[in-house]
This record gives sequence, C-alpha cells and structure tokens, in this order.
Amino acid sequence: MKLYGISNCNTVKKARDWLTAHQIAYEFHDFKKQGISEQQLQSWLTQLPESKLINRAGLTWRGLDEHTKQSIVDNASAITLMMAKTSVIKRPILEKDSKIIALGFSETEYSALLK
Repeated sequence: MKLYGISNCNTVKKARDWLTAHQIAYEFHDFKKQGISEQQLQSWLTQLPESKLINRAGLTWRGLDEHTKQSIVDNASAITLMMAKTSVIKRPILEKDSKIIALGFSETEYSALLK
C-alpha cells in the first residue's frame, strides 16, 4: 500500500497516524519533496476526474490567478498544473495495487476499507 501526500499536511498526518496505530504497513510518498510523475497523474486520472484530484478549496488553488484556474480544461492542463504545483493535489491519496482506494482521510472510510 502506498500513501501519497505532503508530510506537513494535517490531513496526511492524521492518515499516517491512523495507519500506524492500526499497524497497517504502507510506503509514504511525499510529492512535495519527491515530486510526482506524469505517468502517475495519468493513472490517477483514469480512476478519478481532475475535478476530484485538484483541491479547489485549498490555499494553493486560491492563490492561483484567474487565467491559470480557467486554463484547467482537460487532463493535459490538469497534469501540467499538478506537476508544477504539487500542493494543489488533493491529499492524501491511498493506493493499493496501483488503484486509488481512498482520496482524503476519513477514519470511518479507512476503517471500512482496511479492517
């Protein structure tokens, strides 16, 4: 299992703490420090629409100029943005066998999925 996020994000910290407390093994990928590949983003976009993967409620999105926000019209433009500004990706993303099993963190959802 692999958890994608940013180490200083509170929601990611909650997910990591929950996984550790429940002794669930996972690999953590900090896309702020390690980046994210175009191939990974393409894979995610086959599973979820860009409207779910881009966190439009976050500070990074709100800090973008209107032209940039309006230029996100398809997967290619979404990938360009997510690679340039990884903080705009909704997090955490929990993957198992290369499939997204959870987006964001909910203790209830994690319990149902992983117990």
